[in-house]
Amino acid sequence: MSSWSPTKYKTRNWPSYNTALKQRGSLSIWFDPEMSWHAPPTGKRGRPPAFNDAAIQVCLTMKVLFGMPLRQTTGFVESLLRLAGLDWKVPDFSTLCRRQKTLNVSIPYRGGSGPLHLLIDATGIKAEGEGEWNARKHGGSKKRLWRKLHFGMDEETLEIRAVGVTTSNVGDAPMLPDLLEQIPPDQDIATVTADGAYDTRRCHNVIAARGAAAIIPPRKNAQLWKPTTAGAIARNEAVRACKYLGRALWRKLTGYHRRSRAETKMNCVKLLGQGLMARDFDRQVAELQVRIAVLNRYTALGIPVTEPVG
Repeated sequence: MSSWSPTKYKTRNWPSYNTALKQRGSLSIWFDPEMSWHAPPTGKRGRPPAFNDAAIQVCLTMKVLFGMPLRQTTGFVESLLRLAGLDWKVPDFSTLCRRQKTLNVSIPYRGGSGPLHLLIDATGIKAEGEGEWNARKHGGSKKRLWRKLHFGMDEETLEIRAVGVTTSNVGDAPMLPDLLEQIPPDQDIATVTADGAYDTRRCHNVIAARGAAAIIPPRKNAQLWKPTTAGAIARNEAVRACKYLGRALWRKLTGYHRRSRAETKMNCVKLLGQGLMARDFDRQVAELQVRIAVLNRYTALGIPVTEPVG
């Protein structure tokens, strides 16, 4: 079979996309005076929280965005409120540290115009230990820890719709059902695209249960499964297609190359920091969720619209 040249793409909305890239560097920070900064009474025994979750997330967003420690974050937010003419109190560093452990981070997203095409991927984020260059040059210490970030991204809007954080000993496939549960039940899912690590019975079954098509390359030594479930039937068709058409042609026909957008988003996550500043696992989860919220805000400003050339 003769090979074909790769498809070339061209960005069609450079003026608007250029404006969006400039807005990502804007330092204009707006505080809504009607925002619920202080927490309402809970009606429970004990001292009620002084600050709402939104106030804590605002402070942690500044911390993640500018890479500041907690004490510097407190001073930074206090100066912003003073410039805005607001007399709100600012959480101190101990309050931010304590509330970060149990914070319910709100991750904004816009949603696409049609059924959701979900791109699944996972990567490691360093939690403790020297960097890669230092470890390669001088030999790293024995205590080097990573956290694994799993997410599902909307192919149309390039926004992350589902996120999960685990330790490094958790595989990719076991997290796929949890990611799909974060998608609202009334949201139609057209396809779920992932790499070969998700070629398991459970992953195919949960994808088929949502009425979606699984675009997952079978393993090289893949054998046919007993067609007892809808996921197994769909997976057997992919195995036959890869056998008779070849993997390269199967990937081109199914649009598997779209998963590269998820890998690009992984690089964007690491641009906000190669490592994590928090040392507790629950706080590390909140820190990564705040990163995702920041990236979705960036993406909402504008994305490139590409079309095949020729």
